[in-house]
Amino acid sequence: MGKIIAFANQKGGVGKTTTAINLAAALSERGKRVLLCDFDPQGNATSGFGVDPRSLETSVYDLIVSEDPDTKSGIVQTKWVDIIGANVNLAGAELDLIAMDHREARLKLVLDKVKDEYDYVFIDCPPSLGLLTLNCLCAADSFLVPLQCEYYALEGLSQLMTTVRMVKKNMNTKLSLEGVLLTMFDGRTNLSIQVVEEVKKHFPGEVFSSVVPRNVRLSEAPSHGKPITEYDRMCRGAEAYLSLADEILAKNGKGKG
Repeated sequence: MGKIIAFANQKGGVGKTTTAINLAAALSERGKRVLLCDFDPQGNATSGFGVDPRSLETSVYDLIVSEDPDTKSGIVQTKWVDIIGANVNLAGAELDLIAMDHREARLKLVLDKVKDEYDYVFIDCPPSLGLLTLNCLCAADSFLVPLQCEYYALEGLSQLMTTVRMVKKNMNTKLSLEGVLLTMFDGRTNLSIQVVEEVKKHFPGEVFSSVVPRNVRLSEAPSHGKPITEYDRMCRGAEAYLSLADEILAKNGKGKG
């Protein structure tokens, strides 16, 4: 049975999409079948694998507004992973969903139809705590929080955890924290080291050992439509995501492929 993991943090620019793309590719290298669902209207997880969001015949928006979604019609195969892509149509989805029955469970309906065909299903959440993110958390088994190593890292995270508690209580009792991933780490600064200590204090036993460094190659890879393991697998960013993939596999008892 496939495990659905949502990548969530309402703060933008924390490495959420970068993590979803590169962890998906790293797990694929380990022999796992991965589906990445882009649920951010910017469509960056879609273009990050070389798929043009404007070229999608069936986007995730089309699937969630359908009463009987044909999920397979929205799956695009790449050389690394399968993708359900997003484009700007998703930007208006919150308004469309308001009038719908089970509006917070539309994405769950879409993903449940195919999740058992994959080892992992990843959802790249939008940087907000609206109805779209609610759909992500209702569909997921767990959520992974990318957290950048900077001064305001923990600010706003309490809002996410409050939302998660509400979802667990009322909509998705099985939702759990997959872990906290520290991103944009710069070992030369005291600040980064202090943030690591503070986050570990707030989330004891929940912080991944793998830490993603501040790395130019990670920033460049999406513009080439490639994950970091293909763009420059010798860089420190690629090493971090391959290491994270092994942690995820060890945690979920699925071993290397």
